[in-house]
Amino acid sequence: MQPDIWTEQLLYTVTEICISAVAISIILLLYRAIKGPTNPDRAVALDTIGINLMALAGLIAIYLVTTKLNDVILLIGILLFIGTIAIAKFLEKGVIIERDVD
Repeated sequence: MQPDIWTEQLLYTVTEICISAVAISIILLLYRAIKGPTNPDRAVALDTIGINLMALAGLIAIYLVTTKLNDVILLIGILLFIGTIAIAKFLEKGVIIERDVD
């Protein structure tokens, strides 16, 4: 019974360290998204923030020993993909939704 308690404590400790590292990474990426020298740098920072949010949700699910956050992780991924496409289109053409003026 003793190794199970040690393993569980180790899992919680490592998960807390990883949550702290991802949170620090998100803070640094927020700085890059605001201060980025160019718009593509800002877009990459926003994409990476989304990936880190997915990781943070996964780590919290591990810490809480639940599977209820799996839907949240998938939803963040879907919205991140749509946002990446919108940002790429805006950077390329200057507009997201093209309207024909006839």
